[in-house]
Amino acid sequence: MGFYDDLTHVERKNRRGPGVGRLIMTSVTSAVIGGMVVLLALPTLSNAGYINMVKPSASNVMSNPTANLFATPVSVKVETGTVDAVKKVENAVVGVINIGRTRTNWMNSSTQDVEQGEGSGVIFEKKGGKAHIITNYHVIDQAQKLEIALPTGEKVEAKILGADMYADLAVLEIDGSKVTAVAELGDSSTLQVGEPAIAIGNPLGMKFSRTVTQGIISSLERSMPMDFDENGQDDWELDVLQTDAAINPGNSGGALVNIQGQVIGINTLKISKEGVEGLGFALPINDVKSIVSELMAKGKLERAYLGVQPYDLTNVPRYSWKETLNLPDDVQAGVVIQNEVGKFSPAGEVGLKQYDVIVKMDGKDINTGAQLRKFLTLNKKPGDSVEITYYRDGFKKTATVKLAKTPE
Repeated sequence: MGFYDDLTHVERKNRRGPGVGRLIMTSVTSAVIGGMVVLLALPTLSNAGYINMVKPSASNVMSNPTANLFATPVSVKVETGTVDAVKKVENAVVGVINIGRTRTNWMNSSTQDVEQGEGSGVIFEKKGGKAHIITNYHVIDQAQKLEIALPTGEKVEAKILGADMYADLAVLEIDGSKVTAVAELGDSSTLQVGEPAIAIGNPLGMKFSRTVTQGIISSLERSMPMDFDENGQDDWELDVLQTDAAINPGNSGGALVNIQGQVIGINTLKISKEGVEGLGFALPINDVKSIVSELMAKGKLERAYLGVQPYDLTNVPRYSWKETLNLPDDVQAGVVIQNEVGKFSPAGEVGLKQYDVIVKMDGKDINTGAQLRKFLTLNKKPGDSVEITYYRDGFKKTATVKLAKTPE
């Protein structure tokens, strides 16, 4: 008997045996009844605490009748540190609108107000019915009139209490009756690279007012050269914090905030080059506080005056280092006095002359004209003395100069 014949024999045998069919039917019926019993018992077991059941709302059942009734709900924890920090300071960040005047008709002298630019500002003080705002100098530069856009959207007129181009800072004053929040100024000396940093401001203007971006402190010690007259020689070095929090045009003058909601910097600029991202900079708040107090008291920074026009040695043709200046080989940087020194200026009174090369002030290396101006601004006041180390005709000399007040 072959394989096919065996299968045929089995089939015939199964067809002859009615007991097998009845057995299958009985098993199916038992399974159905058992399942129904379990379903009916589920509420009782759930109430007794033996199993957990998720009871869907009527709306969920109607919208998704195939939803898994036994799914475990997912609990999502939201970190509130950043949220709380933003809430603490956001209403102290305002818009600064720079308004100029333009002629309405070339045939006559009539003018009209026109908006020249928009930036940001931080309300840091409210007293005597007035509120005071920190912003950047370049935000208010050449303004004929200034308006402050409050968080409510209302605009109020502002006046300038003090400003300084080199420090890129200005202090504004507005009526304080509608100001509801004042920012807390932190301590930038305690910052650490890698800690969170939150930028709040108005990128691209008031359309995106009080935009919040987050990053970290990327560096604590950056010095950015500034060439204000665009003559190829740096006029100033701006000490800044570096952050990768997004900073865009319009953010200038806004707040850089730590996770405690304290202002640790005033956003000032970013590097905008193709392929470059995440390079934003802010003025450290400790520097800002010392400068702002003087701007409010005097309207400007009172700089100590030496009476020289500095020119970077590194910009002088190399052959002139020997032929004209007679510098020794170990002098590789310094500041050349390029002007005829006035006889009655502080520098002239101690005998400094044109083409002298200044290399140190009070023992600190001075490599550029920007460093010379910065040293006199941040470290000296009119009436102070400074020891200057310089080279003349190949010889190293020193002179102690009593500094004067910068002429108006």
